[in-house]
Amino acid sequence: MKGHVLVIDDEKNYLLLLEALLNEEGIEVTGLSDPEMALDFLEESEVDVVITDMKMPRLSGQDILEKVKKDFPHIPVIIMTAFGSIDGAVESMRCGAFDYLTKPFSNEELILVVKRALNFAHMEQENVFLKESLVQKYAKKHVIGKSKKIQTVLHLLEKVAPSKSTVLILGESGTGKELIARALHYSSPRSKGPFVAINCMALNPALLESELFGHEKGSFTGAIATKKGKFELASGGTLFLDEIGELSPEIQVKLLRVLQEKKIERVGGTRSIPVDIRLVCATNKNLKQEVEKGNFREDLYYRLNVVEIELPPLRERKEDIPLLVAYFVNKICEQNSLPLKHFTPEALEYLSLYDWPGNVRQLENVVERCVVLSSSEQIRVEDLPSEVKDEETQLQSAVDLLPLRLNLAETLEKIEEALIKRALVKSNFVQVKAAEMLGISKSLLQYKIKKYNISF
Repeated sequence: MKGHVLVIDDEKNYLLLLEALLNEEGIEVTGLSDPEMALDFLEESEVDVVITDMKMPRLSGQDILEKVKKDFPHIPVIIMTAFGSIDGAVESMRCGAFDYLTKPFSNEELILVVKRALNFAHMEQENVFLKESLVQKYAKKHVIGKSKKIQTVLHLLEKVAPSKSTVLILGESGTGKELIARALHYSSPRSKGPFVAINCMALNPALLESELFGHEKGSFTGAIATKKGKFELASGGTLFLDEIGELSPEIQVKLLRVLQEKKIERVGGTRSIPVDIRLVCATNKNLKQEVEKGNFREDLYYRLNVVEIELPPLRERKEDIPLLVAYFVNKICEQNSLPLKHFTPEALEYLSLYDWPGNVRQLENVVERCVVLSSSEQIRVEDLPSEVKDEETQLQSAVDLLPLRLNLAETLEKIEEALIKRALVKSNFVQVKAAEMLGISKSLLQYKIKKYNISF
């Protein structure tokens, strides 16, 4: 087993003994008799495990333990102590020591304890790596888009992430609300804590209450053991409640109390349990309207809506479609060990014209289907699903988006706006080309762009 062990002991015989025994097991050992020098060594070197004697001049093993736990919490510490000082070793265990060895110890005991500590250290290092990978995966840089609307979202995310404020994310299904919630968490000081997510629509109210707040053993039929809820599991991190608009009135009352008191009670319990969470919620409903209808508590709405982030639907940020497609193609090809593929300009044009009722999630699914099924490195129009390349379907989608009560003048304006947007997409936002396609002058096109407040 590989690893680097630092041994600290003012008795040089023990340093030589441990070095010889552990070297035979393929373990690298650095032995130091000066504890202060050992702390300097820790600052500059990669160490997996520390073994320290309890009684030494100037600094004790307890001092070493406290320093390591503070500055290098991922490094396990093994305490060596004489038989008469076992009480001190037990106290060190309470303070976070990994294990202790009583002098004189057997060779087998030493090797067993060190190997266990090395295994623990390697798992800790893997956990740190995984957390860093998650930070990279869900950092705001993976929120793809150059449109003004998505840049506004990113700017707001950057400002609110370092705070403890509750965030309410609004947007249609498939717009990426959980991605934003994770980006908030992994861009915050709580990034080393847990991110716990639950869909409030996926469970009936009784089960949801147990999932959120936990339950005590015997609190209801089937509660054979005490169970922690999502609030407890997320303590020190972020709790993401998706589809918050689906909460029953009873759970709304409980959630309001948690936000006010920072404590929860498990189902069937009487003890208040403190929780330290950052709450992020999401919904595709209009909560203001739900409040007016009496379906959602007004006081809870204002508690949740401290900072509001509204995600635009994909049809309002079509200039981001080529970027999203490129990102999804790279990811899907890598995941499936496929050669890198690309969509032809004509195929991209069809993707940009479609209105994507399922938003970014639907776009990703379409891209994955095309990448996996295409036998060529080029994905052409004929490779697209019928609903995307069917012009009648596209026209019907555009008509369906128009409000029923629009008068003729308003309807014509909506159609004119849609045609201008389509021409801009087809011309790759080159205004001269778009004007030619529409049969109007560039100056008139610019006037229309300002009139309809078209951003790109």
